[in-house]
Amino acid sequence: MLKFVTICCLLGWAGWAVGQEIPPYIKQCRRSDPGLTDCLKEALQHLRPYLSSGIPEIKLPSVEPFVMDQLSLQLTGGPQGYRINLKNMEVFGASNFTVRSIKLADGSKPFETRLTIPRLTIHAKYTSSGVLIIIPASGSGDFDAVFEGVTADVKGLVSTNEKPTGMHLRVEKLDLNLSIKKPRLSVSKIFNNNRILTEATNLFLKENGHEVLRALQPQLQKKLSSEFTGIANQLLDNVPIHFFIVD
Repeated sequence: MLKFVTICCLLGWAGWAVGQEIPPYIKQCRRSDPGLTDCLKEALQHLRPYLSSGIPEIKLPSVEPFVMDQLSLQLTGGPQGYRINLKNMEVFGASNFTVRSIKLADGSKPFETRLTIPRLTIHAKYTSSGVLIIIPASGSGDFDAVFEGVTADVKGLVSTNEKPTGMHLRVEKLDLNLSIKKPRLSVSKIFNNNRILTEATNLFLKENGHEVLRALQPQLQKKLSSEFTGIANQLLDNVPIHFFIVD
């Protein structure tokens, strides 16, 4: 009797699995495919328009724009050092990536992938304090950044957990390293539209763009890693492994 019940359960599960419809945002790969790595790269590329528009059925919001809360930077030293705070940050262009390489996780080793993005644009509200080029530069306004030639190297650790829908992956840790060829930073509508202070600030940002980027990058990478982990897990929590890779 127990054997009969077990067989019925297995047959029922098999029928349910076969009857499941692959969502349109998933490109399925076969584990036996000698070109599995290329297929997985194509599967990530296939996700791009869905990441851009969002996937309401799994409550995955659009990443255009990608929203972050705030970053704080100390750009010059000393008690009157120039400090800026960025709030209500909107990042555009994150979904326009190209997958250059991918390496699957192997045991305790992380998965690795390299993405390139032609341009990331950031808009944020800006407040500053301190002295900049011997000029008191406390104020607020708009901050804009354009990062061209972005390379993102991603490493992550995943775990598996079983649900009624099947086995699911979960990203436990994600590390992101950004390389940016050309940063362009600017501010506007600051210091009550004081032209001299605005021009002095923009001159500083233009001449020290890479230095400002180095100060910004650790926090930016950490926040992006956290946000991307949430996005990945929202997808993985709703889509079992056998939708992505079938034997």
